[in-house]
Amino acid sequence: MWNNSVVCSNRINGKQEFFRRFLFSLQQICSVGTSSVNLKPNVDMPLFPGPQSQWTERLELIHPLSYNRIPIYRVMDREGCVLNPDEPQLEKDFVEKMYRTMILLNTMDTILYESQRQGRISFYMTSFGEEATLIGSAGAIASNDLVYAQYRETGVLMWRGFSVDQCINQCFGNCEDKGKGRQMPLHYGSKSHNFVTISSPLTTQLPQAVGSAYAYKLAKNGQCVITYFGEGAASEGDAHAAFNFASTLKCPVIFFCRNNGYAISTPTHEQYGGDGIAGHGPSYGITTIRVDGNDALAVYNATKVSREYVLAENRPVLIEAMTYRLGHHSTSDDSTAYRSVDEVKQRDSLDSPILRLRRYLEMKGWWNDSKECSWKEETRKNVLKSLARAEKVLKPEWKEMFRDVYYDMPSQLVKQMKFMEAHIEQYRDKYPVDKYMNPV
Repeated sequence: MWNNSVVCSNRINGKQEFFRRFLFSLQQICSVGTSSVNLKPNVDMPLFPGPQSQWTERLELIHPLSYNRIPIYRVMDREGCVLNPDEPQLEKDFVEKMYRTMILLNTMDTILYESQRQGRISFYMTSFGEEATLIGSAGAIASNDLVYAQYRETGVLMWRGFSVDQCINQCFGNCEDKGKGRQMPLHYGSKSHNFVTISSPLTTQLPQAVGSAYAYKLAKNGQCVITYFGEGAASEGDAHAAFNFASTLKCPVIFFCRNNGYAISTPTHEQYGGDGIAGHGPSYGITTIRVDGNDALAVYNATKVSREYVLAENRPVLIEAMTYRLGHHSTSDDSTAYRSVDEVKQRDSLDSPILRLRRYLEMKGWWNDSKECSWKEETRKNVLKSLARAEKVLKPEWKEMFRDVYYDMPSQLVKQMKFMEAHIEQYRDKYPVDKYMNPV
């Protein structure tokens, strides 16, 4: 079946034909095993509920390698050259915005990572090497589609207009942070950007996303949900529960897996057997595509078609974006303990998603060295300016940690707050109260 799917074919003429055939392929895949059996007398066929199949008199164990692996869809090669007619024909300003956002994200990641090492913020995670998965997918969904992120989707939020100031305020947990300093750095959330606040526990966002998508289906509001996760998160039970519910309830949700090679220190070969994360899709009855996560245009195409499909069919899609995490998992991690520096350098030089999109822009005549230097200088200056400003903003009043959980604060919390108030008053010289709003 997968050999006949229109995932990456040089025989397709034009983008519209690609979308038409790809959607038809997805519909064919999704229809397998879902139609009811038409019972006919004197017809020797399996009549069991569940998967539709056929009889065989051949005793055979099905080996996992007997199936063709799901191919990796791409538009560009590593030099930025378009390989087939699937080039999305995006406007110059749109592609420039994609590239500028990738550079902005990369610059902010570098500066905030260094800030954590200097002790100025408590924690950080970079998106080095995964910029195309974030920006390519963000550009293909509507601004009112709901996003459930994991923790490395800052680029998606930035694409939607979340500013550098807002990002850095959240990382410092100051008074201008909408989360009032209660969340770890990078745990963004923004109602105005339809971006659900990130939770630290791994994979909780997947079943939540399915629930929201089911609500959207009932509301018939023409919107869908996209939820991001890593290949390590797919090993959690929540992922499998989410896949199954999305399939059986037929929810308009896009599962977007960033397969970056490592779940913190655990390489992919120790995380799963079989055909990666995309291999889970057909077994759960979910329409699936695997895409080159370092190819921003391929990610855009795959996400755009997936969105059209989930809205038209009210069925989920699983996207597995193959990429590589160039940075450490977080500032709490030292990746040289489980992979060599040479491996990382080789990957970066071989297949940088940022460099690939830059080469594409240059071939179009839309970018040059002058623009590159100017934009990098401007972004670095603006990020450093935001950092300096955010660092001077006071922290929220410490009493905020007791508020906004209950409409009426229960007596035990009132008691705890009064105890802490008396404690801080007694030991004022031991606490940096001058850095907080309305110090006791």
